Amino acid sequence: MQENLPTPIESPLLAQNAGSRIRHGFFTRQGGVSEGIYAGLNVGLGSDDVRDKVVENRRRVAAWFGAKPQNLATVHQVHSPDVVVVSADNAAERPQADAMVTRVPGLVLGVLAADCGPILFADADAGVIGAAHAGWKGALGGVAENTIAAMIALGATRENITACLGPSISGASYEVGPEFIERFLGFDPAYEEFFTPSGKPGHALFDLPSLTLKRLKAAGVRAEKLDIDTYPDPERFYSYRRTTHAKEPDYGRQISAISILRRED
Repeated sequence: MQENLPTPIESPLLAQNAGSRIRHGFFTRQGGVSEGIYAGLNVGLGSDDVRDKVVENRRRVAAWFGAKPQNLATVHQVHSPDVVVVSADNAAERPQADAMVTRVPGLVLGVLAADCGPILFADADAGVIGAAHAGWKGALGGVAENTIAAMIALGATRENITACLGPSISGASYEVGPEFIERFLGFDPAYEEFFTPSGKPGHALFDLPSLTLKRLKAAGVRAEKLDIDTYPDPERFYSYRRTTHAKEPDYGRQISAISILRRED
């Protein structure tokens, strides 16, 4: 293909285990047509960016997979543990959910993020893939575990599923208050290991990526995290928290996506 398309980050673990017919990418904000505070590959239909630019950015993501724009499936993310099964009939819909699974070749599953954790899943043997948006609410509520269960319902095998957590806000950038800490310790006192006292009394730095990875492994799948912090890297990533601190009016969203390639691809 002659077109100059974005170049996403790939997971070594997924690349090794997902097979030649499953392609994935954790896209950065580079390689798009948006401008201003959205400069780059903003794919957020919910942002106040120029819609035509967002549509073009999404087309470029689909094209990287050799897919048509209408085959890029995303959901209206609401920080839930809910998962939808994507088919050729409903790929263009955007139901309220935070994860998707499919076994249909040619469809691209994409989750958006601007600090929250994007997780991509694959079982190459069964030909089943998944994608989940895991902020702290989703991670605590079980969106990763629910995605795995939905993949198994489509024919995947737990021990054959590989997962990777992509770029997301990390501990050094994620300070939280006492009520937040109490919520997690109330769920499981062992989660104390993911909080490090910060310089502010009663506050802590929260290592959400490590907690997410621990839960993925506890669910019985092979998993890794990329250890890339979105907050301090404005050249490559949009960040909700960075935007809030800078008092900017809005922010873009990057996408992480996965697809089962068609036989002819």
